[in-house]
Amino acid sequence: MRLPLIARLLIGVVAAFGFGFALVPLYDVFCDITGLGGRTNETAVKVVDSTPDTSRSVRVRFIATLGDGTVWQFSPVDDFVDVHPGEVRKVAFSARNPLDQASVGRAIPSVVPLQAARYLQKTECFCFQEQRLEAGQAIEYPMVFQIDKSLPDYYDTITLNYTLYNEGLDAVGAAPAAGASR
Repeated sequence: MRLPLIARLLIGVVAAFGFGFALVPLYDVFCDITGLGGRTNETAVKVVDSTPDTSRSVRVRFIATLGDGTVWQFSPVDDFVDVHPGEVRKVAFSARNPLDQASVGRAIPSVVPLQAARYLQKTECFCFQEQRLEAGQAIEYPMVFQIDKSLPDYYDTITLNYTLYNEGLDAVGAAPAAGASR
């Protein structure tokens, strides 16, 4: 028995929606298995050995971008730093909420080259949780990181990009304060 055209189209739509829904978790699994995707650690890591390898240095560039609909002003305080692998370094990103009410944002990191992401270890980062800024508030968020000494020698520059996404307005004070988690 043949299915009517409407039933076949409906099955196609449901299958396409299911595939689209499953694509993000499948991509995450693929990135975890292959080490691709440019993701850095999502929680703080403990510094094991902070003795720097002074025989070489790595330039870490910082870029800040805004996701669609995000109105905060967001930028790195310094465009780049030169660090020795193993050295613990603190940098900062500035953010300002120009709105007339509190707003919540979240920064999502990515690293280029993708394979270098596993060697950039953050011990403190505003990206670990949502951030709330009051109306007109400006702040500098610290980020503390270390480049693992096992970073292959052919990497001399790593670019860390944070894309800031608007997580919503907070007219009633329900969002966490800057630096606190929900």
